[in-house]
Parts: sequence; structure tokens; C-alpha cells
Amino acid sequence: MSVAARDSTKSNIFKSMKDITFEQTISHQCGVTMNDSVEARAIAEFMDQDPKVTVTYNPALIRIDGEGKLIFKMDEISEFLGKEMTAEMFEVNTSTHYGRMVRVDDNTVILFGDMEEVMDYI
Repeated sequence: MSVAARDSTKSNIFKSMKDITFEQTISHQCGVTMNDSVEARAIAEFMDQDPKVTVTYNPALIRIDGEGKLIFKMDEISEFLGKEMTAEMFEVNTSTHYGRMVRVDDNTVILFGDMEEVMDYI
């Protein structure tokens, strides 16, 4: 599926206040916000290959959002970027996140939206 076709199937997660309805439900979403940089753009482009991931480009910021969990593999991102990406560099590029962030090892950072699933890692 082309990037353009996949992008047309994704919806923007941001809504105006008039379109928001408040429900007593639990969201299993998680995500990161990164300052716009070469590294952040590469991470966003790499993660955007997954149809369950939504990437939103804002002036100076990039949001990466997902449902359930987001798995960031540093070796795969490094290959896509063309230079080494470490978990430390990833965390420096991350301005903020929501969900529970777990650094599994030197190669893997996982963001969990489902708090029950994260219990396997604590």
C-alpha cells in the first residue's frame, strides 16, 4: 500500500472542542512527542510504515501515536536512519510521552497504553 493511500485511511487524532464527546471509557492509546529534527523525522517515517501508527507533523513537533503499544527498536531505526540510534538518543529526542514507557534493553523501548500489559515488564 502506498504512503498516500495509507495516509488517506488514517484520521487525525486531534479534534476541535465542538467535536469532542466525553465518555467514561479507558483509552489504550500511547505516544510520544518529539522536537522536529533529522532523527525525529526518521523515527516518525519508520514508525509510520505501521498502519496502526498515526504520525502528526506540527510546526517544530512530531507526534507518534498508537493503540495498545508502540515498540521502538533501535537497530531497525538505525538502519532506516543510516546512522546509530541508541535508546539514550531516542529518549533525548522525546520531548514528552503518554502511556507507560519501558526500556526493555539497550535496543528496545516500548510504550504501553494498556496498563495491564505493562505488568509483565515491571
